[in-house]
Amino acid sequence: MKLSRLGEAPDYRFSLANERTFLAWIRTALGFLAAGVGLDQLAPGFATPVVREVLALLLCLFAGGLAVYGYLRWLNNEKAMRLKQDLPYTRGLLLISSILMGVAAVVMAMVRYAG
Repeated sequence: MKLSRLGEAPDYRFSLANERTFLAWIRTALGFLAAGVGLDQLAPGFATPVVREVLALLLCLFAGGLAVYGYLRWLNNEKAMRLKQDLPYTRGLLLISSILMGVAAVVMAMVRYAG
């Protein structure tokens, strides 16, 4: 079923706010993608090639996961607004924050011990 036929259209301000939130997720994903590509291409002396490529790959995979998560979150919020339901609670933010803290710890350790 098309999303536009589900329930009734919410106030346009809420739909636009939901869209801005989705775009923020996409912007964050693009930032992580740029970090992964930049690490691989612009920092050849940062670490051993294997470690650098693995970290760059993880950053790029994380970027893809954020993009998918942002879309699914937008979709679930839009459905809830159209059906006049409570917005869904998400536990994904804790997972995303934990992964980000792990990546930050690895990068800090690499910077500390690389130079």
